Amino acid sequence: MNIPNELKYTKDHEWISLPDAKIGVTAYAVEQLGDIVHIELPEVGKELKQGASFGTIESTKTVSDLYMPVSGKVTAINQAVLKSPESLQADPYKNGWLIQVASAADAPDLMSAKDYEAFVSEH
Repeated sequence: MNIPNELKYTKDHEWISLPDAKIGVTAYAVEQLGDIVHIELPEVGKELKQGASFGTIESTKTVSDLYMPVSGKVTAINQAVLKSPESLQADPYKNGWLIQVASAADAPDLMSAKDYEAFVSEH
C-alpha cells in the first residue's frame, strides 16, 4: 500500500501535507470506497475546526464524510478532482489533494506514515 512518508494521517483516513496544508484522502480509503462518483467540498474562505466534516465523498458503495485533520480557513479547492472524482483512484496523493487551508499547524494527534500503516493493518 502506498503511504507517503512526508504526509501526516488521521484515523479517519485523511492526510495532510505540511507546511503547504493540502488535505486529501488516503489510498486505503479510496480502495475501500471503490468507484468514486462524486465529491462535495466547502467554499474557499470557509473556516473549519479540526475534526469537523469538510465535505463528502461518494462511491458506488456509500457516501462518506471527510474530516479536517487540522483547523484552518479553506484557501483552495482542487477543481480537477471535482470534475473527475474517479481520478482519485489513480493518484490520491500528489494530484489528488482536495482542499488547501491557511494557518495549519502540526497537530500532535496526527500519525506518521509508519503509525498510519500500523493502524490500517490492525483494522
